[in-house]
Amino acid sequence: MASADREPPPLFEDDQDDQKNGEIAEQTPEDEPAKLDAEEEKSDDLFSGGGTEVSLDDESPAAKLEPEQIPEPEPLKEETSKEIKSEVKEPEPATVSASGDTEVSAAKKKEEPEEDDDDDEEERRDTFDMEISITDPQRIGDGMGAYVAYKVSTTTSDPAFKKADMSVMRRFSDFLGLHQKLVTGHASKGRIVPPAPEKSVVGMTKVKMSKSQEDTNSMDFIEKRRASLERFLNRTAAHPILRKDGDFREFLEVENLPKATNTSALSGAGMMRVLNRVVDTASKMTGKMNESDQWFEEKHQHIESLDQQLRKLHSSVENMVTHRKELAGSTQLFAKSAAMLGNSEEHTALSRAISQLAETEEKIENLHVEQANTDFYVFSELLKDYIGLIAAVREAFREREKAYHTWTNAQAMLVKKRENEAKFKTQGKPDKVYMAQEEIKEWEGKVEKGQEDFEAISKTLRKEVNRFEENRVRDFRSVIIKYLEALMHHQQQLIGYWEGFLPEAKAIA
Repeated sequence: MASADREPPPLFEDDQDDQKNGEIAEQTPEDEPAKLDAEEEKSDDLFSGGGTEVSLDDESPAAKLEPEQIPEPEPLKEETSKEIKSEVKEPEPATVSASGDTEVSAAKKKEEPEEDDDDDEEERRDTFDMEISITDPQRIGDGMGAYVAYKVSTTTSDPAFKKADMSVMRRFSDFLGLHQKLVTGHASKGRIVPPAPEKSVVGMTKVKMSKSQEDTNSMDFIEKRRASLERFLNRTAAHPILRKDGDFREFLEVENLPKATNTSALSGAGMMRVLNRVVDTASKMTGKMNESDQWFEEKHQHIESLDQQLRKLHSSVENMVTHRKELAGSTQLFAKSAAMLGNSEEHTALSRAISQLAETEEKIENLHVEQANTDFYVFSELLKDYIGLIAAVREAFREREKAYHTWTNAQAMLVKKRENEAKFKTQGKPDKVYMAQEEIKEWEGKVEKGQEDFEAISKTLRKEVNRFEENRVRDFRSVIIKYLEALMHHQQQLIGYWEGFLPEAKAIA
């Protein structure tokens, strides 16, 4: 009964307060009555949805439109208008855009974070496993028309694929075609597309001209390319957006793909790619972006420094691989010479010891070869991959600069159009004024579109760079641990070989 008694009074109090609101607002400027009026108005807003139509029609639409929709886009419109308008000031278009157009832009800006949040949630929920392996390289054809096909096997728990286990045959040009499609669809949006292995005319010529598929030089080249292609696919599959690309899924599960075109280094498309790179480099030197975001400035400098250091380290590791192979060759020659000396020695114990030394050196020679392969496949190839990935990161930064220049060029054109409009007004040419106003509306849309594109690519690139940094730290950690474990294992084997030879050396009488 107590609760039932408490419900009616607020309704009567509200009715009385509705009649007294005007009088209180005029007669009492004190703080406490004003606070009571504010609380009573809030209570009216809360309970108005229950059935009182007067409060909904009179108060809520204006209250919702003013604080929620209008103030949000106004700072953006004022900032862009300050940048665009140099001397000409036109209040009418500003009021129109603030009253009508900003509602759409505000709605878009409210929707974009929600979509990004949905993408983030999907990335967190996306726990599908995908493992891609490339095996069984096969040379098909003879002579200069020969090519190598690789077996691409995929195991995944992603229900988007028709099967959990798939196997298809792909040639090298198919991988290059996939990379071109991914770059075309995602690079302009600020995403970092893993680089595909580079073409090697010399290496493929050796493969095509080799008389047997078991030729050492050709097999070594094919194995290196196979490992590079496998890393390319697995890096692409690890990207939460790229692995959902239709071309990537088609590459993994469709049996017969259309032949990839324009993948040759000497083709017309290849020459255009080289020309575009030269043009981009020249434009980068002449029109550098005035960076206002300190985060991007620091990351750009960090990427440049990281690229230089990785290139130096990669060069040193390659020299170390060469020296290890030379050491293995010298050890092999020493083992052969020691074996010949042991066979010619008359002293039995000394002959046996020298022969045992030759066998030990042969084992050590094999150990040097294994260590050289570990240096190359584990450490050197990782550095080479990240040098290519950094090139992809720099290309993503370049796409952001292109978006910025498109935006600023549109702003400059808008300023010219406004100046023309002002000039036509002073000259009294209404027809040209109307045309100028139409052009101003068009360029205002381009400026808004350019700003939205720049902000979108900046937000995407920030996520991509953070993901790149996380993957880089994780990859280097796992590879360095694996590399150190291999070094320790080889050193333990080396110690074991010499410990096994020591009794033979002591047995020489």
